[in-house]
Amino acid sequence: MDEALLRTLTPAVIGVLVRRGADFAAAEDAVQDALVEALRAWPHEQPRDPQGWLVTAAWRKFLDATRADSSRRRREIRADAEPPPGPGEAVDDTLQLYFLCAHPSLTPSSAVALTLRAVGGLTTRQIAQAYLVPEATMAQRISRAKRTVSDVRFTRPGDVATVLRVFYLVFNEGYSGDVDLAEEAIRLTRQLAARIDHEEVAGLLALMLLHHARRTARTGPAGRLIPLAEQDRSRWDTRMIAEGVDILQSALARDRLGEFQAQAAIAALHADARTAGETDWVQIVEWYDELVRLTGSPVARLNRAVAIGEADGPRAGLAALAELDPALPRYAAVAAYLRERDGDPARAAQLYAQAARAAHSAAERDHLTRQAARLNATITDAGAHAAE
Repeated sequence: MDEALLRTLTPAVIGVLVRRGADFAAAEDAVQDALVEALRAWPHEQPRDPQGWLVTAAWRKFLDATRADSSRRRREIRADAEPPPGPGEAVDDTLQLYFLCAHPSLTPSSAVALTLRAVGGLTTRQIAQAYLVPEATMAQRISRAKRTVSDVRFTRPGDVATVLRVFYLVFNEGYSGDVDLAEEAIRLTRQLAARIDHEEVAGLLALMLLHHARRTARTGPAGRLIPLAEQDRSRWDTRMIAEGVDILQSALARDRLGEFQAQAAIAALHADARTAGETDWVQIVEWYDELVRLTGSPVARLNRAVAIGEADGPRAGLAALAELDPALPRYAAVAAYLRERDGDPARAAQLYAQAARAAHSAAERDHLTRQAARLNATITDAGAHAAE
């Protein structure tokens, strides 16, 4: 049973039903029912035209639901209008479905859930496991999202930036449950890149590939976090890096710089360094300057302070950091790193401990706690030696 094929066909089949007159929520429900039928029937005999089979099955499911909820007259009209079985329509509405699922009226969490369900073809259970929430909670979130966009038609223009933001959010969730969301985000972004010639789509795909290439080197035994500077670079996926760099260079050649291209350029510079000591921090600072200019993002400014600390020394990094709000996530961790490099282990240990208390994950909290413990042990040893 080719589940990947089913997931690829899902958005196109939903699009066919919507163009035939079904509202989005009803179309999505009908396609999910058709997918269940496919899982039962296809292992025994897969159809020659899988999309046509799914369109026919989903349309019948939709009509069955409509007949149950409508008056006799409306049931007869819809039944008479039922198209004959046959191959699916040639029109591909997948791109419009991306726009619909990432509609600006949805919250980011709802847009992500709806995209994974309708475009990604994941089940509610899989999405709930990936986000570590009860299945009933995720079902309610998806149901509300479907109701919100039910009246939105495919004739309305879509917002590429919103779609990219949703895909970026999916990618950053990484891996949990039985679904690898990072790989799912890459798959969806590849699909989008195949349908639209847009430099920022290419930039996001390049960024994802360059980050994902380092995945196996990011953690050690028992999920222990390994910082970029300490990673075994022989474990990086050089083929994926090369693909990401090629995609990025093609995007940059268009001379229409966007935030994802700038982020990808920074990731490419890290990937290009054979060792941490060979990293071109001067260029990285320049790209962060571009990223801040494009977005004004406080997170970009925070990362820029780290880069300045590497390029121009920790004092320069601390000066850049002083311009930012200390309430920013990971501010304390950055301050701790720069303080340690500036020769102030006592203050750095305090800041590492503070950052650990505010960490967003167990792996990050463990890493920061170990950093604080390491510095405290060093301070204690230094004190003991001084007393001798």
